[in-house]
Formats: sequence, structure tokens, C-alpha cells
Amino acid sequence: MSTAGAIYASVGLGIVVGLVIAAVVYVIVRARSQAAALAQPVISADVEEVLAALPQTAIVSDPSHQVIRSSFGATKAGLVTRNGRLAPILVPVASKAWESEQPVEATKIVPRGRYGSAGVQYRIRSTQLAPRFILTLAQDITESIRVEEVRRDFVANVSHELKTPIGAVTLLAEAVQEAADDTEQVRYFAGRMLVETDRLARLTRELIDLSRLQAMDTLENAAVVDMAEVVEQAIDLTRVPAEAKGIRVRAKTAPDAKVWGDDSFLLMCVQNLITNAITYSPENSSVGLGMRKTEDVLEISVADQGIGISDADQQRIFERFYRVDAARSRNTGGTGLGLSIVRHIVENHGGEIRVWSKPEEGSTFTIRIPLIDSLREEPVRYEAEQTSPIQLPKFSPDRD
Repeated sequence: MSTAGAIYASVGLGIVVGLVIAAVVYVIVRARSQAAALAQPVISADVEEVLAALPQTAIVSDPSHQVIRSSFGATKAGLVTRNGRLAPILVPVASKAWESEQPVEATKIVPRGRYGSAGVQYRIRSTQLAPRFILTLAQDITESIRVEEVRRDFVANVSHELKTPIGAVTLLAEAVQEAADDTEQVRYFAGRMLVETDRLARLTRELIDLSRLQAMDTLENAAVVDMAEVVEQAIDLTRVPAEAKGIRVRAKTAPDAKVWGDDSFLLMCVQNLITNAITYSPENSSVGLGMRKTEDVLEISVADQGIGISDADQQRIFERFYRVDAARSRNTGGTGLGLSIVRHIVENHGGEIRVWSKPEEGSTFTIRIPLIDSLREEPVRYEAEQTSPIQLPKFSPDRD
């Protein structure tokens, strides 16, 4: 064979060997790709659509707890780790569901963050999904548990608050019966009965008002309300208790102070604030009421010269039945619901309430409600975070 022929033969043989090697490599790579595809977890499109529609957080994992699919936000909520695995607190539930092949439910508290003890309470339900996966559903029940606790506390507080005047009326009725022949004693006990029945009626009325406010999603009888007129009415309604203590209510209103709301509830709100100021002010003092418009917000402040409120109590004074001075409240007939009602009314009108107070220096309560644009007569939205803190106002005695 000539040299040229040997070269051509070698090249041809090399090409054939190269093609054979390439074919073998292609077959191996294709086989491995097919094997990997078979091993890759696959969730059907129908299942993914169902998971996306679920209101709970849904997590699909394999038996090793590697997460295959999860709802948006599952990692941020602490239900899935950053490396894509089921959160350790969920692993026992998922494992039990896989091993038993039965749905498993549990309640777990997932920490809100790395620090602190506060957490989110979840109702966890895990079940086997097809032969290869585990479906875990997590429903946030923190708010529903809080509401249920509030409801139980409310019922317990109502029972306790009603028991006091009812018990007093019962005892007074028995005393009247025993003193039937003593006119003076009968007159005294009858007077005390009137006081207790009035307290009971006030408590019942305020409970009904508070229940209505808490049940309201929107204002039922909303209209344009002139708050200057509301303030005038509130002062008139509190004139008798103010005069009984020699207290002068000094008010300064603002023009065009119109808001969108329920005039009866807004009247109740301002009246409660003035009544509260009168109750906690010393005799022969004064209560100041000021009104001002800042940007798109109407501010109404009621200041007293009373005993003041400590920082600790300021955090709780808007709770139902909470009293700064329980003994004083019993003497004045207070129910502990007035400020809670005020807060709900203001919030239902898209506003907020603030308090400034120092012990022995008095208190100032300020409500902030969105104004109505005088041209469009529509509520103006505002962000409470953008407003500046309210300082204790200085009121001029425009009128008594």
C-alpha cells in the first residue's frame, strides 16, 4: 500500500472511530437525561392550579422534606427554609402523615422573626399527595384566636360589671322591704336604688352602642356633618354635670369644619370626651375644647385639669372596662366603656385618637378625622404617619 493510501485509510478509520464514540456518548447522555427526567418530581398542571387557589399556604414536599412547590410567601412566613426544605416545626406533622398514609392535623406557633417570643399560630394539616409527595396546608389562625379570647374576656367582663349593680339593687330592695315602717330609711334606700338602676341602664346602653360600633363595616347613615354644630350640642348635653361641679367648658371652634360621617355617633364621641374631662376635673375648674384644621384633617382636642394618666395607663385606657382609678369610677358611675366607644367611633370614621397626659397636670385627648373638600364634598384620605405630634393646646376662653 502506498503512503497516500495508508494516510487515507488512517483518516477514514479515525472518522469511523470518532463517529462510533460520538454515538456512544450521545446514547449515554440521552439515557442519563431521560433517567433524570423520570426522577425529577412532577406536579400536574391541575394540582398546581388547585394549590394556587387555596386560601391557606400550601407546600408540596417529598418524603425527605425537600420542597417541590410552595405558595408565595411561604419562605418569608418561616414555613420553608431558605435552602428549600420544610421548616423543622412542620416536619413531624408531614412525617406522620407520610408514614400513616392518613391526614394529620396539629397547631403550631411559628416565630415571627429570629428574636423575640412572639409568633404566628398556624393550623397545620398534612396528607399524602399521590404516591410520591406530601401536601401541607398552613392556615394562620392568630387573629381568630385573638378575637375569640377578646369575646370570652368581653363576656366575662360584662357578667362582672352587670353583677355589681344588679346585686346592689337586690340588696337595696331587701333593705326597703325590711324598713317598710321607717319613711326616712325607705326614702334613702329608694334613692340609692335609683343611682344603681341608672348605672345599670347606662352600662346596658353603652354595651349596645359598643356592639353596634364593632359590628359596623361601613357607616350606615353617613352624610356631611358640621362638627362645630356637633360640639355645640355636646356642650349643651354636658352642661348639667358641668354646672353641678362648677366647671366651665371653654370652647373654640373652627369654620367649615365638615366631615363625612354619622352625626349621632360623632356627637356621642365628643360628648364622651367632655363628660370624661368633667368627671376627672376638680370642682370649680375648667375644661378646654379646641378645634383646628391642619392640611386635610380636622383636630378636636379636649383638655382637663384632672389627676392625669401615667404612661402605663395610657397604653390601656382605650380598652373596654379599663379604669385608671376603679374606686373613683364606682363613685362617679363610670362604666369603663366611654373611651373605648370614642376610639371605635373615630376609627370607623377613618381617623385616630391621641392622648397627652402627665400625672397631676391633666390630660388632653385629640381626635383626628379627615375633612371634606368644600368643593367636591368627598372624604379626603390622609396617612396618620405623616402628621406631626399634637402638643397640649392652649385654649382661649371664647365663651363659657
